Amino acid sequence: MANHALPPLPEQPPDQPDAPLGVRAQLLATEHWGLLASRSTAQSEVLMRISMFLTLTSAALVSLALVGQATGFSESFTVLALVLLAVVVLVGFLTQLRVFNVGMEDLMYVLAMNRLRGAYAEIDPPIARYFMASRYDDLAGSVRTYYFFGARSDFSQVAGSSMVFIGAVNSALFGLLVSTVAGVLAAPTPIVIALGAAGGIACFVLSMWAGQRAYRAAWVSYRPEFPSPPAAPGPPATPGRSTGPDDPNDRPTG
Repeated sequence: MANHALPPLPEQPPDQPDAPLGVRAQLLATEHWGLLASRSTAQSEVLMRISMFLTLTSAALVSLALVGQATGFSESFTVLALVLLAVVVLVGFLTQLRVFNVGMEDLMYVLAMNRLRGAYAEIDPPIARYFMASRYDDLAGSVRTYYFFGARSDFSQVAGSSMVFIGAVNSALFGLLVSTVAGVLAAPTPIVIALGAAGGIACFVLSMWAGQRAYRAAWVSYRPEFPSPPAAPGPPATPGRSTGPDDPNDRPTG
């Protein structure tokens, strides 16, 4: 997968006077609302896609159960099962691709809004103390914006995501399809079970690897405008006090 480096930010011409702070704030707020609307639209769309896919999956499985009882699981049922499972798996992979893309788009919107908060803090430094979300547009800033209460384990963040959920559902369906094909080829029952389990596990691992690869590639090509400052050594943290780069006591005052 090719990495497309972001172009450098345009420099302000030296002979152009600075815009009034009120105009800057208005322009930044307009951009902020645009990002919020785009993020909300993307989230609504992907949730609808997931709901449609789950509805299709449940309808297909219920249909197979009813047809199997009506036909006595004859050869025609096997053909129908293969066709339906193949269609559901295909739709599932397309849905999973969109979920992965929206996950990366959501990170993009979070970083963009973090950058805008950094610009707000430049215009009015004391306002930084009121930001729960981060004003730094880097990895540490994105983690802070996704969870205000400090660090959260990577496992909890990833395992609870829509990407892992849809990947698990697709992997189970793919394993079911593989085992059905093996049954059609008259493989022994232990082989059918083993092939289905292996196919599902392989599909899940491959999906997670592809998502992690895309995530790492995005950070390689990205350059933050407001990187998080290095954590200063100090006394141990006390309850109720932030100690990260967004600590209001460390905010700029000039």
